[in-house]
Amino acid sequence: MNLFSSSSFRVLEKGLDGSQLRQKAISQNIANVDTPNYKAKAVSFKETLDDVMNQKSLKAYRTNQQHLEFNTMNKEPKIQISQNTMYNHNLNNVDIDQEMASLAKNQIYYNALIERINGRFSSMKNVIGGR
Repeated sequence: MNLFSSSSFRVLEKGLDGSQLRQKAISQNIANVDTPNYKAKAVSFKETLDDVMNQKSLKAYRTNQQHLEFNTMNKEPKIQISQNTMYNHNLNNVDIDQEMASLAKNQIYYNALIERINGRFSSMKNVIGGR
């Protein structure tokens, strides 16, 4: 029995992966706020996370280990580059106020996921310790 293979752990892990990727994109945007022709990046993982959460596990008997599993989660967050706006005279479209707000929002989201994972581990610790 694998304690960490439950769907809730997988969803939390995917959420952390998406949050980490969003943090990287926001950091790149902030670092390039004055770079000419730089186009802001955004990460879309809400749709990916929703798909994973709504995915129905389909059990199937595999006759060979090389056959694909039915319940794999291969969906990854997507990086999108915004080409249709321009905020600066140098064709750069990074809005520093928007990026700072996104950074704060992503930090709150990340902290909530970490708290949820810590709660799961705390529950497991209590069960194992018998308290």
